[in-house]
Amino acid sequence: MGVTLQNRSPYYGGEVTLKKSRLDPAFLDRQKRRLTELRRQILQVRRGQSSEQDAVNAESNDAAREFEDDAQKLTTLELEGNLAAADDNRLSNIERALQKIADGTYGLSDRSGAPISVERLEASPEALYTLDEQKSRDVAR
Repeated sequence: MGVTLQNRSPYYGGEVTLKKSRLDPAFLDRQKRRLTELRRQILQVRRGQSSEQDAVNAESNDAAREFEDDAQKLTTLELEGNLAAADDNRLSNIERALQKIADGTYGLSDRSGAPISVERLEASPEALYTLDEQKSRDVAR
């Protein structure tokens, strides 16, 4: 499923043989639009959270402090930090997927070069690995 060519890839750490994707151009265009919209949404939510955090900080400086409120705020900050880390990872994958579209390798695994199923790409347009490879990566974490 693709044309083979030599390329130096920072994702593999050296000289590798990469395949070119043969996905339908209309599908690629649709995925590019979806990825761009996902990136916009994540960044918009992040900007909103930052503004909300600034408002909470300003409010807490003016109000009487209670330990329960502090504990709740710490829990909220920890959760938001975890969500921000997940967003960072997703943004990174979105950027990589957009680059792969530009390079002509979208739909091929970053790990093995194997085709990623269209169904997986439809469900998760930022997917960089086959489902089995992603499961292996998740278990290793």
